[in-house]
Amino acid sequence: MRISFDLDETLFIDPQRFPTEPELRFPLDRIYRDRLRRGTVRLLKWINESDCELWIYTTSFRTERYIRRLFYHYGIRIDRVINGQRHQREVQRGRRDFPAKYPSFYRIDLHVDDEISVYQNGIAYAFRVFLLKQDETDWTDQLMREITRINNIGMGR
Repeated sequence: MRISFDLDETLFIDPQRFPTEPELRFPLDRIYRDRLRRGTVRLLKWINESDCELWIYTTSFRTERYIRRLFYHYGIRIDRVINGQRHQREVQRGRRDFPAKYPSFYRIDLHVDDEISVYQNGIAYAFRVFLLKQDETDWTDQLMREITRINNIGMGR
């Protein structure tokens, strides 16, 4: 099974508004200023230990290196990164009528995002989206159950 996560407002959040994972130690906290939503490390390590591929699919223009290294410092392996440049080059190819994210292009089985428009595109373009609400406190348990459910019905790889 292949699972992808959005970054901004999904895994990367404002620590003034929401609980976060502990910051990386100095000097890494100066290089990697993005803060992870509380529960992210436990969930992504669980995915790493399962029979799932862990992808990042973001419209941000952060570099693949930055994204991979940030998660590496938390002990998390990212299998693939799709950033804004890559999505534009490989999926949109100059077309304006395409959705901002199109997980099925990459054979992603479940995409996790906070944007209702991505969820609606999932319905319109037939890809699975787990919609993460900003104030969810048990989001990791909900998502683990959903991943397990999808695997149990044989829809994953």
